[in-house]
Amino acid sequence: MSVSLGSSKRDHKVEIDVLGEHFSIERIGTDGDLRKAGALLRELDESGAVDAFGLGGIDIYLYSKRGRFALRDGLKLMAAVTKTPVVDGSGLKNTLEREVIKALQSDERFSFRDRNVLMVCAMDRFGMAEAFVEAGCKMVFGDLMFTLGKDQVIHTIEELADYAEKLLPEISKLPIGFLYPIGKKQDMQPDVKYTEFYQNADYIAGDYHFIRKHMPPRLDGKTVLTNTVTKEDIEELRIRGVRYLVTTTPEFEGRSFGTNVLEAMLLAMIGKKWEEVVADDYLEMIRKMQLKPRIERLN
Repeated sequence: MSVSLGSSKRDHKVEIDVLGEHFSIERIGTDGDLRKAGALLRELDESGAVDAFGLGGIDIYLYSKRGRFALRDGLKLMAAVTKTPVVDGSGLKNTLEREVIKALQSDERFSFRDRNVLMVCAMDRFGMAEAFVEAGCKMVFGDLMFTLGKDQVIHTIEELADYAEKLLPEISKLPIGFLYPIGKKQDMQPDVKYTEFYQNADYIAGDYHFIRKHMPPRLDGKTVLTNTVTKEDIEELRIRGVRYLVTTTPEFEGRSFGTNVLEAMLLAMIGKKWEEVVADDYLEMIRKMQLKPRIERLN
């Protein structure tokens, strides 16, 4: 079960069979209402009906090369759950998403050496960010632009780590709605900004709501790497001229869920507490399930 601060218009539920296990996977949006999300988590936790929770529309932790930083609102929601395992997707962002970039390097449709990448928020997906750098890409990290509205670009992992150490101790105390589009903001039309960075990029990568936040009308020939896209999102990207869509999580009945959903699913299968799970546990399950990125040519 994913309890999300995102729009309830994006709710979805599927039932699938994986490695002999039957799963009911559901995402419930609370339209940016932190109290409602907390109450729902407590109610479902007490009921014992859920094997693992994912937190959507929010992170518990943000990462840099030198450590992790806890978000106050993320910790609040995590504290609402006392019996059931709860995750935010960061475990898969640091494992599965690295593997996705490695897998794409052996795909003749994609090349990365010296290609330009706009990564809208690297602290949210540090594993992917490092994988792009290791693949030889020229990076624009948009963390300051897309979260704080500052016209300031970051180009290196070290520079990203410096800003993280300086800013995250205070930023982590801010309400999540100040940093990230939640609730009805996810349904608003893009506030077009930073067009030159979108246009200069061969690859646009990261959280879809951050990508969409300032997305220009045309993205001709671009490849978008993201997840949590609906059929409407895909059509929006098609209309804008995006060439390839790559989602790091697989498609279930026309929808790619967030990493928090997939991580909750893997955690239920692994059978450990979140704090006991290591990267190799996730990698082993990823290989057993033969998880591969979804690649869709749109134009």
